[in-house]
Amino acid sequence: MGSGLIAGHLVACRGLPCVCLFVLAVLPCLVSLPSCGPSTNFDRPLTVVVSGDTDGWLVPCGCTSNQSGGLPRRGRYVADLRVGEEVILADVGGAAAGTSPYDRLKFEAILRGERAMGAVVHNLGASELALGAAELSRLAKDTGVAWLSANVSEPSGRSFGTPLVALTAAGRRVALVGVVSERFATAEFRVAPPRPAVLDALRGSAERFDAVVVLAYLPEEELRQLAETLPEVDVIVGGPTGQPLPPVRVGPVLLTSATRQGKFLVRCTAPAVRGGSWSARIDELDERFADQEEQLANLTRFRQILQRLDLAATETSFAEGPHGEVPEDFRVAGTSLCRDCHPAADRVWAMSAHAHAWRSLEPTAANVDPACQRCHVTGYGRPGGFVSLGRSADRVDVGCECCHGPSAGHVRSPNTRTAYHGQSRDHCAGCHDRENSPAFDYDTYWEKIRHAGEPGDGKG
Repeated sequence: MGSGLIAGHLVACRGLPCVCLFVLAVLPCLVSLPSCGPSTNFDRPLTVVVSGDTDGWLVPCGCTSNQSGGLPRRGRYVADLRVGEEVILADVGGAAAGTSPYDRLKFEAILRGERAMGAVVHNLGASELALGAAELSRLAKDTGVAWLSANVSEPSGRSFGTPLVALTAAGRRVALVGVVSERFATAEFRVAPPRPAVLDALRGSAERFDAVVVLAYLPEEELRQLAETLPEVDVIVGGPTGQPLPPVRVGPVLLTSATRQGKFLVRCTAPAVRGGSWSARIDELDERFADQEEQLANLTRFRQILQRLDLAATETSFAEGPHGEVPEDFRVAGTSLCRDCHPAADRVWAMSAHAHAWRSLEPTAANVDPACQRCHVTGYGRPGGFVSLGRSADRVDVGCECCHGPSAGHVRSPNTRTAYHGQSRDHCAGCHDRENSPAFDYDTYWEKIRHAGEPGDGKG
């Protein structure tokens, strides 16, 4: 449906049999898009699988049994699909969760996982742009990822990312074009309007395509507007729409989205007849899909790096506030200093799962991952609280101050109330959230840890 002039070289794509990847230079010529040739049948099926908004989820935390997503399941999904058909795998963007040293390490592990399962391009989304040009260039060099973007440039005007990638797969010529919303521009990156950028990328090549697929990291309203004004393409797969957008036809364009921490994949099926219509479906990566060994090895490598680095809480985006100067009394004192005055409460705590929270991480080696540490230790990132395993092993497990707040002032003077006096229940949801503890109900859970015989019934 589109057009394109080859100006690059053949690149072997691991895990993509019979697929040739060409990087196209966008030329300044304006060539009208030629119509497709006569209707013919294709002899092999073709599927385009798109992930999006992974948001740092290399793997679900495992706190509950019904969690979805994770690269090990994604790897299995793609490998199984490739048994019967050719697959083009890409990502629409939003895979990083932040810019801290920890977030950068995890994003790199995600990119390595994508490359291992044969992803051909990764579109630039909001979290990718937030990392800056230097970091994205380093990641491209170290992981082999190909950044896709038709509307991102540096302040100098130099384009950043490949505007259009052409693939030959299952006897079809397919163009992938990537764009991101203008609202995600940064000091380091300018973002042009998406629609003209897509058209410029297509006009800049004289190749004839059987299909054009646009990866568009745009909020839902912008995504729908793009589909309404871009009949020149076949499929638009979007990004941050909050929830996956079920496939819908907007005129001749098939519109859908992949989002929500990589829990869902968009599976687009090419028509068997030239000139036919694409179809799509949303698949959830739930427990039906076993973990792929290659992706588990990638997870192990990531955790080995974390173990070696022993990152401090301040090197993540999880550290609890407030930061900077804080009152001396607003410090974590440690559970051991609570038990002398609160023996009854300590006995209840010692029999609870909170007292052994750290132990539950050890079987899977998740204890080295800050994303897991933060809810299994006391005072993560707070003054006097957990810093890292190598520097504060005495702050593991969920102690008294996770609920009652930093209590150095209370230890110094018992008449000084604990930091969260009267507000303890408000702090449960920080870890017992909908993702990690979907069945959480305060009144039910409170009965499991009720501090019998304590002043205020332990709720202070």
